[in-house]
This record gives sequence, C-alpha cells and structure tokens, in this order.
Amino acid sequence: MLPEQTLRDAEALLAACRARGIRLATAESCTGGLIAAALTAVAGSSDVFDRGFVTYSNAAKHEMIGVPLDLIQTHGAVSEDVARAMARGALDRSGAGIAVAVTGIAGPGGGADGKPVGLVCFGLAERGQPAASEWRVFPGNRSEIRAATVAHAFALIRGRV
Repeated sequence: MLPEQTLRDAEALLAACRARGIRLATAESCTGGLIAAALTAVAGSSDVFDRGFVTYSNAAKHEMIGVPLDLIQTHGAVSEDVARAMARGALDRSGAGIAVAVTGIAGPGGGADGKPVGLVCFGLAERGQPAASEWRVFPGNRSEIRAATVAHAFALIRGRV
C-alpha cells in the first residue's frame, strides 16, 4: 500500500502531464518499480504513463535500455552518467516525451567511501534535449530512502511540465 501523500502527488503529476499532453516513462533500479507503481495506482494513468523499466542489475540496464557496460564499469551503476544513460534509454525505447531514471544505494548495506547508503542519482531525459542528472543523499532506512526517491523523481518531472 502506498502512502496517501504519494498517491496525491502521483495524481497531481499525472494531471499536469495530461494537461500538457506529455507521456511518461521510468527506468528504475533502487526503487524496483515504485515510481511506476505509484503512477499506475491512479485510475486512468494509462493516458499519461507509457511504460516503466525495472533495471535492477547491470545486465538489465544494458540489455533493456542500452546503458553501455563500459559506462557502468567506469563510473559505477550508481552515478550521474549511468542515470542519464538510463533516462535516455527509457525515452528512446518508449513513446514518452519525458523519462526519469533512478539508481542508488537504498541500504542497509552497499555503501562505500564516496557512495554512502542513501545516495541516489537521478536522470531526466526529454525529447530534443540533452539528458540531465543530479544526486541526493537521503536519510533513513531502506523504505524511507526509496519513498524519498519516488517523491524527488515526481518533483523533477513536475519541474519540467
């Protein structure tokens, strides 16, 4: 069950996209499909949400959305470079006008020097524009980090529609 605030945010995002005729796609790693789940929990979302890719493994990132393996090897799966490539790959493999991607370390383990638990890299791609990226470090446990990631992904998209 998704929190009520997440569902309200999803409804508002879908309404904003609908008003502008924009379709969405997602590429998710650390959230495992939570962004897509929140969007599709809203009745009627199919007129805005095109598709979601859950690319949890490096192989899935490469095979499903075309992230170059050398990019992952050079920068790591949790990097802005990979997040941008994920967003671009989702956009290129969909009928969407905008795609958001997330890759991060939700914990409780997996953190390292320079890449702590809570680090999430976001990618955003729009047709005809270069992909953008940013990162955040969210506090909390695994569930809280993943929820914060969904909320921030929604905010990124809202900032473009």
